[in-house]
Amino acid sequence: MGVANLPQTMEALARRASTLRDSLQRSQGNTETMVDILGSFDHRLSALEAAMRPTQVRTHAIRMAHENIDKTIKAADAILSQFDLARRAEATILRGPHEDLEGYLEAVDLLKGIVRFFSSSKNFKSSEGLLNHVNNLLSKSALKIEEEFKQLMSTYSKPIEPDRLFDCLPKPPRAPTADHEADGGHSTHSEHPPKGLDTAICRTPTLIPPRILPLLHDIAQQLVQAGNQQSCYRIYRDSRGSALEVSLRKLGVEKLSKDDVQRMQWEALEAKIGNWTQFMRIAVKLLLAGERRICDQVFDGINFNKDQCFAELTGSSVMTLLSFGDAVAKSKRSPEKLFVLLDMYEVMHELQSEVEVIFEGRFCSEMREAALGLARRLALTAQETFADFEEAVEKDSSKTIVQDGTVHPLTSYVINYVKFLFDYQSTLKILFQEFETGSDTESQLAVVTMKIMQALQNNLDGKSKQYKDPALTYIFLMNNIHYMVRSVRRSEAKDILGDDWIQRHRRVVQQNANQYKRVAWAKILQTLSVQGAGSTGSSAPADLSSSGVSRAMIKERFKSFNTQFEELHSKQSQWTIPDQELRESLRLAVAEVLLPAYRSFVKRFGNLVEHGKNPNKYIRYSPEHVDQLLGEFFEGQQFSEQKR
Repeated sequence: MGVANLPQTMEALARRASTLRDSLQRSQGNTETMVDILGSFDHRLSALEAAMRPTQVRTHAIRMAHENIDKTIKAADAILSQFDLARRAEATILRGPHEDLEGYLEAVDLLKGIVRFFSSSKNFKSSEGLLNHVNNLLSKSALKIEEEFKQLMSTYSKPIEPDRLFDCLPKPPRAPTADHEADGGHSTHSEHPPKGLDTAICRTPTLIPPRILPLLHDIAQQLVQAGNQQSCYRIYRDSRGSALEVSLRKLGVEKLSKDDVQRMQWEALEAKIGNWTQFMRIAVKLLLAGERRICDQVFDGINFNKDQCFAELTGSSVMTLLSFGDAVAKSKRSPEKLFVLLDMYEVMHELQSEVEVIFEGRFCSEMREAALGLARRLALTAQETFADFEEAVEKDSSKTIVQDGTVHPLTSYVINYVKFLFDYQSTLKILFQEFETGSDTESQLAVVTMKIMQALQNNLDGKSKQYKDPALTYIFLMNNIHYMVRSVRRSEAKDILGDDWIQRHRRVVQQNANQYKRVAWAKILQTLSVQGAGSTGSSAPADLSSSGVSRAMIKERFKSFNTQFEELHSKQSQWTIPDQELRESLRLAVAEVLLPAYRSFVKRFGNLVEHGKNPNKYIRYSPEHVDQLLGEFFEGQQFSEQKR
């Protein structure tokens, strides 16, 4: 920009500045005018607000009044609805619970709700009349509910017939056929329950219909809430307790003392014990388990001492059941009682876990302890009976003599006893564990069995000395020891006693057989053995004097043989060896000794008498005839039956 133009520029800037100054002056004037106008508005708004304030106050008051009216109307409606509910509930209460129990209980709940409604505020002073009325209705309802509870408990607490209870038990397996017991088999103890029933599932009997249980629960809850717990307790206990007692009585349960048991004939007592083991299973698995279940359901979630109630309603029945077992355990011991004691112990042990579940809690402790105590007493009595039996076997002094040398009744009795023991192997192992710890229960059973067998053997040794004929003594011992060995080999006792026991006693049998041959046949064999006879090797020596044998001596020997053999045949055909294999074996052993000697004697010296007078008088029996007659030995024939 040049210097020449500077004046013009300054002039232009001056004009602009003048214009801006004029604009600012006008803007300030406008602002002042607006402030004046706004001030005027503010004054007028204040005046208007002052004029409207009374109207706002009245509007707020009206709105609050409406709200209060709405609240009052709602409260009145609620109160009126309570009156309406009370009227409807009253009609149901007065009708009683019998026709519609569920509706009745709902009405009671409505009345309780009304009481809670008016009790929640102290401002409902005018409702005192209604509250009194409702409380009176609740009192009446409590009485009616108690009566209904009593009626229902009576109606549905009927005893169960025995047939229904037996139908709930699992069906026993089919009994073994007669073939099972043939040829050395043995029948088991008649009262011993079939194996498999112990763990089989029982069907639960219906003690109270399932549809009734919820109603009883609701009634019990109302009674307890109304303060009638004692009435509820008494009604339930008496009704169910009576039903249980009558059910057991119908089944056949009876209370017997130790004296009653002691006076009873064995057959009758055995039958009662067999029934008792069945009754215990039915009582615990069906009746008592069922009672515990319905007691828990009826009083579920209710502030009620159900364990004590259950203990009281079942106590008498349980003690009656256990008292019989206790009487048997405490009665005089005898060998035949061992197996029924084991039956009873087996049942008590089997049911122990269920008893502990059913009778849980401190109120049922007496019954738990009574059941456990009975099991221990039965175990102890069984063990003592074992010892008694062993002693009784060894000291048996019965004068019974088996004239034919067969198996003695004591032997068959003891062996059957031992066989029965092995039907109870699992029970015996548990029983031994009751009193013995740290030892093998199977070896204990073996020790017990061996002691009994040894006691029997000792007694048989004593009885064998009653025979005047030594040969019959050995036949008797051979028969009885053989019977023991054969029975053990054919039973479970074989696994317990072992092969060593069997082999040792088989040798005893053979030793007695050898002794029999020695004492029974030594004399007659001596008759057939002539010192020096046939020393020349000739079957018919010409020079009799040179052999030292005379015709008269030979005749005497033949006559002696005939007499002795006939005497042996007469006696020993009446003796008995019941086991066919043993009988044939002994006959063969005798024949192997006797027949060669007799043949040889006849062959050597028969010609000395055959050519004389009455040769049949001397050679009365051919070797073949002797063999035939040996086949009649040990048959147990009476004299009149003997073959000629």
